[in-house]
Amino acid sequence: MLQLRIVSPERIEFTGEVESVKVPGAQGNFEILTDHAPIISILTKGVVEYDGQLLAILGGFVEVQKNKVSLCVERQE
Repeated sequence: MLQLRIVSPERIEFTGEVESVKVPGAQGNFEILTDHAPIISILTKGVVEYDGQLLAILGGFVEVQKNKVSLCVERQE
């Protein structure tokens, strides 16, 4: 399991355990699963998907460290 935290300038969008996270990276979409290598990546306009939930974003960044995934995003309304 991954511990996911999604933060936008307005509020904490989500915090909890998930199976996987799909994000729109600068080099294309990618999926984060348990035991993913540590990474920091820029996010582009697209959709973040986690456990069947969808969140449209304009951009941001993602950091993965020891099964903890942190996203700082600008939401698309």
